[in-house]
Amino acid sequence: MNDLFSLFLRAAFVENMPLTFFLGLCTFIALSRRSVSAIGLGVAMIVVLGVTVPLNHLIFITLLAPGAWAWAGLPGLDLSYLSLIAFIGVIAAMVQLLEMVLERFFPAIHAAFGVFLPILTVQCAILGGSLFMVERNYDLAQSAAFGLGAGTGFAVAVVMLGAIRERLAYADLPRGLRGLGITFTLAGMMALGFSAFAQMVAP
Repeated sequence: MNDLFSLFLRAAFVENMPLTFFLGLCTFIALSRRSVSAIGLGVAMIVVLGVTVPLNHLIFITLLAPGAWAWAGLPGLDLSYLSLIAFIGVIAAMVQLLEMVLERFFPAIHAAFGVFLPILTVQCAILGGSLFMVERNYDLAQSAAFGLGAGTGFAVAVVMLGAIRERLAYADLPRGLRGLGITFTLAGMMALGFSAFAQMVAP
């Protein structure tokens, strides 16, 4: 259990998707203008990563990994080259389900997402979670902990950035820093701050 919690913390803070690996920056920047949309994106990332990473693990292990079809007399069959297509299909189905739920029960959050909700289907941070899971040979429990940790880390980062940007809307910034200038500056400063968490796993 302690190992799973450590993996969760590592995925959330040490290996933060947008601030350490710089994955998912498109939605990270676009939906952090207001706190409401940032919170909505954060919750969506937790749900999608928390579900798709362990689900993709099961699909990879039972259908795609080398030797997965040994029970059918095909021990040499290797379908791992189909993993990218399979992972994107699972993510697309999950995002579609999430969009239906938001549209039905949370129309304000759905409207805040706009065109960016369908883009979550090919959001590199979500796909990266499943690819990291395969590369690191996580088991099912580790995949679930990693997915939830990665989603939580993304949520923390985007909510922090959203709160700061909303506050800075009332600030008298120099002309050259207004808009994306201050946003990228803030993201860089946050990335430096999160890099301090690397000491948590330093030898």
